[in-house]
Amino acid sequence: MTRRCELSGKSIQVGNIVSHANNKTKRRFLPNLQDTSVLSDALGHTVRLRLTPRAIRTLEHNGGLDAYLLGTGNSKLTDEMKALKRRVVAAKARKDAKAAA
Repeated sequence: MTRRCELSGKSIQVGNIVSHANNKTKRRFLPNLQDTSVLSDALGHTVRLRLTPRAIRTLEHNGGLDAYLLGTGNSKLTDEMKALKRRVVAAKARKDAKAAA
């Protein structure tokens, strides 16, 4: 499992530990990933995602997973989120067609 936020795409960064003598040693900065369950109203169940706290706040700010995915362009989404967006759009279209009939 990769250490990458499924929503924002934030991943491992590389830098240096610099000693007082200015010796440089490589180190890794790991993202703060949280395993979360996010409710999707269109799908009718929760979706398990690995997100950073910043991505969780972004979802809450935009009104939930469905509202975020529908309001965000495909160029800004990761491949996993594009697939989830297609599922949400299809489920929402089915619910709208069912309500209209």
